[in-house]
Amino acid sequence: MPANFLHGVETIEIKKGARPIRTVKTAVIGLVGTAPVNTVGADYKTINKPVLITSDKDAALYFGQPTNGFTIPSALNAIFDQGAGIVIVVNVFDPAVHEDVSDVQLSDIIGGVDAQGKRTGMQCFKDAYSLFGFYPKTLIVPKYCEDMAVATEMNAIAANIRAVGIIDAPVGTSVQGAITGRGASGTINFNFSSDRLVLCYPHLKVYDTATDTERLEPYSQRLAGVIAAKDIEKGYHWSPSNTEIKGIIGVERNLTSMINDPASEVNLLNEAGILTVFNSFGSGFRTWGNRNASYPSSTDPTNFINIRRTADIIHESVEYSMLQFIDYPIDNGLIDSICESVNAFIRTLIGRGALIDGKCKFNPAKNPPTEIANGHLTFDIEFMPPTPAERITFESFINIELLRSLIQ
Repeated sequence: MPANFLHGVETIEIKKGARPIRTVKTAVIGLVGTAPVNTVGADYKTINKPVLITSDKDAALYFGQPTNGFTIPSALNAIFDQGAGIVIVVNVFDPAVHEDVSDVQLSDIIGGVDAQGKRTGMQCFKDAYSLFGFYPKTLIVPKYCEDMAVATEMNAIAANIRAVGIIDAPVGTSVQGAITGRGASGTINFNFSSDRLVLCYPHLKVYDTATDTERLEPYSQRLAGVIAAKDIEKGYHWSPSNTEIKGIIGVERNLTSMINDPASEVNLLNEAGILTVFNSFGSGFRTWGNRNASYPSSTDPTNFINIRRTADIIHESVEYSMLQFIDYPIDNGLIDSICESVNAFIRTLIGRGALIDGKCKFNPAKNPPTEIANGHLTFDIEFMPPTPAERITFESFINIELLRSLIQ
């Protein structure tokens, strides 16, 4: 019944139908490390506070120039060398607390909540959405991630914010050491079975203009830049593998790289779930490997890096879009609107090549009256992103019947 009397005509506007779903940002890198903030202007000095960096100019302004021992400036250079990306940066070096960068502890990197109730270190990533409207989707902690405690916390935070963390083997690790590091008796930080971590080996060589010498740097920071650039150029559904790594002049340890040799070192590393560098005649230096640390113990498609990331983007995009439907009266119109909104989004992704197929549906069997009476709706979403063409096989036949063409 109307709440008031009306002798006339009225129009009541009712919103029906699908609502557009926006894809969350993907080319966003989360970086924690140390920066020589005592060399930057007072207005730009930041400690344990997430800072959004979109260019090399901003990088220098907030975090200074590459300086021996500090990790953030060189990491930002490595990322922007790849040509694209947004970086959420957290510097933990505090001149008031740390006399030198060597005084920074793993606990500073891992972070926590300080006396004022503010998050520090890697925990700052949990504040990213409230600050910027998006989370970082690739996490790196160059140098410090070589410690198992930091790598373990990266895994936990990546799961919490639906990201992937990239960790490096320590400098000096051999191929054998990297592979055995995947096992219980390994001595490095590679013993994980997580689709939230990407293991990379070896370190990379770059030319240091300040000292006019070569130096080694972590692979993770350039790989993060490659992923961000690939997201922008091709899409997050593309694998980061077989992509040129820009700005490097070599690798810490030369690896045998043959596209058709299962015994080559790059293939053995990939077989163990380690992403590495392919460098053969005329190929340049290329990222090489499609799998995350859940491989080979997991055969689920999410052991592919691009599929894990695509699933994350779909889940998060759909969840955020549901805010406009929360607390609406439950009726068939609401159910249809939700289904059609998600299906329209899925059709868009299929059109872009990000999905092979997919759909959202409402299953009455999963929605008994008791659950609906409690204000709870359940929908099924199924989808399949394209897997990378990791292996191509030709079956070759020598057919003597083809000689008949000579006598016809």
